[in-house]
Amino acid sequence: MIEKDIIIIGAGPIGIACALECKKRHWDYAVIEKGALTNSLFNYPRNMTFFSTSEKLEIDDIPFISTNPKPNRDEALEYYRRVATSNKLHINLYETVNAIKKDGERFSISTRKNNYVSKKVIICTGFYDIPKLLNIPGEELPKVTHYYKEAHNYALQNVVVIGASNSAVDAALEIWRKGGHVTMVVRGENIGERVKYWVRPDIVNRIEEGSIKAYFNSEVIKIDGNTIDIQTPDRLITLDNDYVVALTGYLPNFEILKDSGITLSEDEKQIPSYNPETMESNIKGLYLAGVICGGNETHKWFIENSRIHAKIIANHIANNSN
Repeated sequence: MIEKDIIIIGAGPIGIACALECKKRHWDYAVIEKGALTNSLFNYPRNMTFFSTSEKLEIDDIPFISTNPKPNRDEALEYYRRVATSNKLHINLYETVNAIKKDGERFSISTRKNNYVSKKVIICTGFYDIPKLLNIPGEELPKVTHYYKEAHNYALQNVVVIGASNSAVDAALEIWRKGGHVTMVVRGENIGERVKYWVRPDIVNRIEEGSIKAYFNSEVIKIDGNTIDIQTPDRLITLDNDYVVALTGYLPNFEILKDSGITLSEDEKQIPSYNPETMESNIKGLYLAGVICGGNETHKWFIENSRIHAKIIANHIANNSN
C-alpha cells in the first residue's frame, strides 16, 4: 500500500499543472497515467498545429518558446516533457487506474500495478481515448480507423473521411496533398464553424473546385471490404473504398467518474457534478480538472482555459486542510 497526500489521475498538461502546484506546497503526491506522458497529445496527428498560441499553452508561467506563430505537436510534446523532467515531477506512466473508492476520510485507488491511499484525488483524464462509434455494419473492419496519424499510407487510395471538425479537415487536406483520393461525408450542411480560421477557406476551396468530394447532410450506413454505402439527401450511393477515417469525436471516461460516485447530468451532455469555484465534485475531496469537466461538451474546455483549475484546486485544499 502506497500512501500519498494527493493522487492525480492523468498526466496531460492539466495533470502536470496540478503536480507543479503540489510540488510548490511540498505535498506528497503522485500522478498516475495509463499511457505515455501527455498521452492525448502524443496520439495527435504528427503534423498537427494548435489553434492556440504558445503563451496560452503555458503552465505555471513556464515559458513555451515556439518557432512558429502557433506551435505544433512536436513542440508541445517537447515543452511538457521538459516541464515534467526538469521539475522532477512524480509521474507513474503506463499504469491504469481500475477503481477509486472513498473509505471514510481517505481514498483507495487501485491500479494494475499498485494500491494507493490518499487524502485527496484529482481526476484530469481528458477525452481522447474513447472514440464515438458509428455503430454501423463494417465499422470493425481493419480498414476503418478512428484516429489519424499521417497521410503517407493513404497515397493512391480511395479514402473516405467522416466528419467536419478540425481533425477531419486536417486529415482530408493532408491525404489529398499526399496523393489520396478523398471523399468527405458530413452529417451537417457545411464544414464546421469551429474549424481553424486559416484552414477552413482551404477545405472549402478544395471542395468547390472538386479536388475533394464532399457529401453534406449525409451519413455512412455500411462499410464493406471494397466499398462504402452513403445515404445522401437524394439517394443511397455506393463508392469504391480502400480506407475509412472516421473522425467523429471522442468521449471522456464516464465509467471512472460514475464508479467513484460522481453524479452526471441526466441529459445527453452528461456533465459531472462539481463546484466551479473549487473544482470539488459531489464527493468531498475528489476534484475534477480540465476537459473532463465538460462531459460530452468536449469543445468547452481546452488547455488555455482550464490550466487555472490546478491553482483553484490547490488553493481550496490548502485553505481547508486540517
